[in-house]
Amino acid sequence: MSDHSHLKAQNLFSCKGLTAVVTGGGTGIGLMQTLALVENGAKVFITSRNAEKLQDVAKKYGGDGNSKGEIVAVQGDISNKDGIEKLVKEIESQAKDGINVLFNNAGIAGEGSREGYEDVNTEDAKAYSSQLLKSEFKEWDDILHTNVAGQYFTAAAFIPLLNAGAKSTKGYASQIINVSSISGLMKGASGGQFAYAASKAALVQMSKVMAKEFLPLKIRVNQIAPGIFPSEMTAGDSDEHTHKSDLSDTSKGKGLPSGRPGNESDMAAATLYLASYAGVFVNGQFIAPDGGATVATPSSI
Repeated sequence: MSDHSHLKAQNLFSCKGLTAVVTGGGTGIGLMQTLALVENGAKVFITSRNAEKLQDVAKKYGGDGNSKGEIVAVQGDISNKDGIEKLVKEIESQAKDGINVLFNNAGIAGEGSREGYEDVNTEDAKAYSSQLLKSEFKEWDDILHTNVAGQYFTAAAFIPLLNAGAKSTKGYASQIINVSSISGLMKGASGGQFAYAASKAALVQMSKVMAKEFLPLKIRVNQIAPGIFPSEMTAGDSDEHTHKSDLSDTSKGKGLPSGRPGNESDMAAATLYLASYAGVFVNGQFIAPDGGATVATPSSI
C-alpha cells in the first residue's frame, strides 16, 4: 500500500523549519497569527514599538525552539525608513538563512468622524457634513502613512531576507502576507472610518500589484482580510488576554451570518493555510475570514 502520510494535517500545515516576521505581533490579530505559527513549529520574530509588551508575549507564549517553535521580540517602528532599516538589520543578525514569511500586520485606526457617527442623521446635510468634518487632515495622513506606505516600505526592505529564505528552505517559496481588512472591500464606511477603509482598499490593490511585480524574485504575495476580530481597533485597549476573547458577551459580530465575531482559531486556520507548506501553491490571493460579512453586506467583490 502506498504511503500518503504527507496528506495528514500535521504534515500539510506544519511550519517547522520556517522563520516568520509578524509586525504588530504583540497584540490582537498579530498575536493570534504569532501563536498559530509558533504552535506549529515556526520561529517567529514579533515587532512593534512597545518593547515591554513584546518581551511579555515572548516570555509567556514563546516555545522551546523545537516542536513548538520560538518567539523572538524585536522592537521596531515601521513608520519611517530608519526604523525599518534597524528592524531588518536586527532580524538579519539572528536569521542568517533569511526568513520565509513576512506578515505585514501593523496598522492603525482612529479618526474624528467615527465618534457619534452611528447617531448622526445622514439625511440632514448640515449635520452629516459637520460629522465628517470632525476628521482631521493629520488623521488621514497618519492612517495612510502607516497602513499603506508603512506596509510598502516594510515589504521592500525585507525582500533580500525573503529571497535568502527561499534559497535556504527546500520546498517553500517565500511570501509576504499583507493583513488588510474587509473594510477595504465593503461599500460602507465602517462606522465613519473613511480613512481606514480607504487605506485598507489601497492595501488590497497594492498586494495585487506586489504579487505581479515580485514574480521574478520568486516571492509570493497573499493577503488576509479579516472581519470583526478582537483587537486594539475593535475591542478597545488590548492586553495579553485579548487573543483569547471570543467576545461572546458583546454585540460585536452578532449580526453576522456566523452569529459571532472571529476568534483565535478562525485566524489561526487562515494563517496556517497560507503560511504553512499547505499553501505553497497559492499566490496573489486573499482570504476573508469574516463570518459571512461580505456575503450579507454589499461589497466590491
